[in-house]
Amino acid sequence: MADFAISGRMKIKTLRANFKKEFGSTLRVYKGVKFADDEDTIASISSKKIESGSEVKANGNTKCGNFEDKMKEVFGIKVQVATPDDSSLVSDNITLSASGKS
Repeated sequence: MADFAISGRMKIKTLRANFKKEFGSTLRVYKGVKFADDEDTIASISSKKIESGSEVKANGNTKCGNFEDKMKEVFGIKVQVATPDDSSLVSDNITLSASGKS
């Protein structure tokens, strides 16, 4: 499984679509306490200045909680991994690959 790379210039809709395609689960992206607009970019909703060239890489063996923490650390945005049908959040202790099979 290839690495999944995310940069600050990426639109939310692209991030969510690529995440769904790669792992099968749903990625919830927040701007404050509300869901981010699909047309926003990661940088535009960030709570901090994103360093040039910053990116997050994730693969199927990455634990959901670690991925969520890394997105907060690097981009200053809150994300949560949800089940494929987006009905509930998955455990932070399972891998991104496993999250698409819940």
